[in-house]
Amino acid sequence: MRDLSQLPNLNIALVQTTLVWHDREANLEHFETLLDQAPEADLVILPEMFTTGFSMESEKLAEPEEGPTSVWMLAQAKRINAVITGSVIIRAADGTHRNRLLWARPDGELLHYDKRHLFRMAGEHEHYSPGDRQVMFELNGWRIRPLICYDLRFPVWSRDSQDTDLLLYTANWPGARRMHWNRLLPARAIENLCYVAAVNRVGTDGKGFAYTGDSQVLDFQGESLLGAGEADGVFQATLSATDLQAYRTRFPAGLDADSFIIH
Repeated sequence: MRDLSQLPNLNIALVQTTLVWHDREANLEHFETLLDQAPEADLVILPEMFTTGFSMESEKLAEPEEGPTSVWMLAQAKRINAVITGSVIIRAADGTHRNRLLWARPDGELLHYDKRHLFRMAGEHEHYSPGDRQVMFELNGWRIRPLICYDLRFPVWSRDSQDTDLLLYTANWPGARRMHWNRLLPARAIENLCYVAAVNRVGTDGKGFAYTGDSQVLDFQGESLLGAGEADGVFQATLSATDLQAYRTRFPAGLDADSFIIH
């Protein structure tokens, strides 16, 4: 077990808001004002496809890998001195379209994770290519693993085999399946003995689907540290590495976990 006793607290900000359908400039302008409401954050989490809404028009909306949203995220990360993350429709270097989570650091580094599980009920698998690897980001010594929306339903992909401290989900999860969201997130925290931060959107998208938010932060026992409900705004929480280590020491269920390999 890693020694977490020297890690600082991690301050995170969840941005739960409406999205303007297929209008990148309007969304970036809106988010830029919201970022000013998280002055103490180490990490700011934006929703899935935060520049467009959850759209299958990948050919029309995809940006290149170093496109305007990537440039904007890096500039904003530097401006507020925090990591900014959220997913964007990207045309990868190989010509495929990806639902890609970007991880923009204030030092100018840009990392990414491509959504593994594509939501076939909306035809996402027909317009995007899936990612094929888990990734781990480090921030102030914290080990953070990003996942996107539908990934939440797949416990093997979410399962911790890398000593994760924080599972991060960014989503456009519709209100019709609100109960599933609110039950699966605590399960992921409990089974992985880690914090979970999940950001969803609110409002109605261009296809008429309603989103009820429920962005939240959960501790390693699945207990709520923050719940945004259906409100529009920026919501902040502080995570304690000391508390995380103390719980893992008292209840080291990870020592009995099954080993596995994802192919």
